[in-house]
Amino acid sequence: MERIREILVDTRPEYDFFDEVDFIEEGMLDSFDVITLVTELEETFNIQIDGADIIPENFCSIKAIKELILKSGGTI
Repeated sequence: MERIREILVDTRPEYDFFDEVDFIEEGMLDSFDVITLVTELEETFNIQIDGADIIPENFCSIKAIKELILKSGGTI
């Protein structure tokens, strides 16, 4: 899960990403950031994220992102 946090911080270095807040709801990530994250996650974890899974709920926390990676066939 630390690797996910590192990717988030690389994307938006002005924030510390912890699971206590909803990253989307708090404005920490916007739609462009989500697309950037999809690319980084696919490359880092050697997965293909289905377009139907690119929804805010899958990017609102580190736990949600981890579950998306696992659903997409990746390992953490």
